[in-house]
Amino acid sequence: MALRIVMLGDIVGEPGMCAVLQALPQIRQRWKPDLVIANAENAADGSGLTPRLYARLRTGGIDGVTLGDHVYRRMQIARTLESEDRLIRPANLPAVAKGRTWMRLPLPGKEDRGLFVMTVLGRVFSAMPADNPFEAVDRTLGRLPELDPLLIVEIHAEATSEKIALGHHLDGRACAVIGTHTHVATADARILPHGTAFITDLGMCGPHDSIIGRRVDRVVSQMTTSMPSPFDVAVGDPRVCGVFMAIDEKRGTAEAIERIELRADPHAPPFGQVATD
Repeated sequence: MALRIVMLGDIVGEPGMCAVLQALPQIRQRWKPDLVIANAENAADGSGLTPRLYARLRTGGIDGVTLGDHVYRRMQIARTLESEDRLIRPANLPAVAKGRTWMRLPLPGKEDRGLFVMTVLGRVFSAMPADNPFEAVDRTLGRLPELDPLLIVEIHAEATSEKIALGHHLDGRACAVIGTHTHVATADARILPHGTAFITDLGMCGPHDSIIGRRVDRVVSQMTTSMPSPFDVAVGDPRVCGVFMAIDEKRGTAEAIERIELRADPHAPPFGQVATD
């Protein structure tokens, strides 16, 4: 039987948190995932993650949480990064950076077998200094504490070319290479020639009546006037974006990858009930 995994894109602010928590029962019922993973680096009012929001995601049914270039935007998460084994930072930051560089999610009913997840930052057009993501993944692959490990690599990057290049670099060595960060879902979900599931970007979980999660009027104002404007998180048309993947546990190759996009109901719980701090 294939390992069934759902991975969700960048959770943006309270609308993204509420949309994900509302959608999880439907996701569990429809795709029947063994594990659900989400990127939550924009969960705290659009930038960063707090311990309270991390705990809310875990209680709500997220098995593992990844972070990206906003990993330290809310520094209260540093202690959580050190203590929690279901929360990871990008692996190609300096070694002294707080947090784990990979996580191991036990497979249901098989405590001796796990799914490994790691995140790397892209370097093309990126403002955050990071080491070579290709070398970081190769180095980690050689250190994982299982023979023929099942590995999902998230590349949190601006450039589509860099994401696709990492996919081909790891084709046949990772179960999946999944892109995040740009908040716009791409239409290229596929299985690469040697069995690695790939998509350039999952899209975001958050308000789609927006400019990548931020209020349209604020972003347009700054772009048309060059005057500063606060990029507040938008609220309209909250959606959940991600992928469902089926992985052959014995071969470590993907059998299927399918895009997920679900509309949330902003008039139903938990909207209005999730704290953002």
